[in-house]
Amino acid sequence: MVATTALNPTIGVEVTGVEDLQDEEVIARCTEALKWRGVLVIRGLHLDDEAQLAFCRRLGTVLAPAGPGKEIFTITLDPSKNPAAEYLKGTFFWHIDDTTHATPARSTVLTARHVAMEGGGTQFASTYAAYEALSPEQQQRYEKLRVVHSFEASQRLANPTPTDEQVQAWRRQPGHEVALVWPRADGRKSMVLGATADHVVGMDPAESRALLDELLEFATQPRFSYTHDWQVGDLVVWDNTGILHRALPYDQSSERELHRTTIAGEEAWA
Repeated sequence: MVATTALNPTIGVEVTGVEDLQDEEVIARCTEALKWRGVLVIRGLHLDDEAQLAFCRRLGTVLAPAGPGKEIFTITLDPSKNPAAEYLKGTFFWHIDDTTHATPARSTVLTARHVAMEGGGTQFASTYAAYEALSPEQQQRYEKLRVVHSFEASQRLANPTPTDEQVQAWRRQPGHEVALVWPRADGRKSMVLGATADHVVGMDPAESRALLDELLEFATQPRFSYTHDWQVGDLVVWDNTGILHRALPYDQSSERELHRTTIAGEEAWA
């Protein structure tokens, strides 16, 4: 029998008793749990790429950012397996994907193929829950603010002393301005924070940085967070639009390897 168990009072649910990922009841339970809990965990599935894609297609349109037929993205620090491995060091900082795009991916799916001997977990934090925990005065203030997000901002955290060539490469990806508080089509509100948050529009730079850092610290405290310690065969899905995430550091020589798929979003940033 399919059952769900909360992982934290505000975020995360583990689904057990899954025998067939294509079963209508399983898909319905997973979709509902993902909407209201933000992070969905099913352990021990051991999906291959074909099975992962089949499941993802039941959730929505699967993106292929690297071109047709390339829906699977390999998460590894081994450059022989992923030419973009160096950029993945930026994922050690809290972030939401696609903040520099007009429309973000709705959800992200990871399966574990190899895990690190030490470190390498993934942390998640709900900006829905964090927003709801703000005082009415804070909510009203932050709903008026807009933030510029950039790829450069996130990369400077991982590499604070870049070369001129690296900076030029980062800046080829244009920044994007979004509302700090995102009023959702379903009536809920989430905050758009993380490593790509460069500055608050029209605010003194020092004040802007202090506010963004303060809000990120608030949103990622334990009561809004869940840490997933990977086991080979795990499946984890999360709502990319309202859940911050980051990888916990692990050795670059580690064999840690996750396979990622992303589900297209339909709601543009505000």
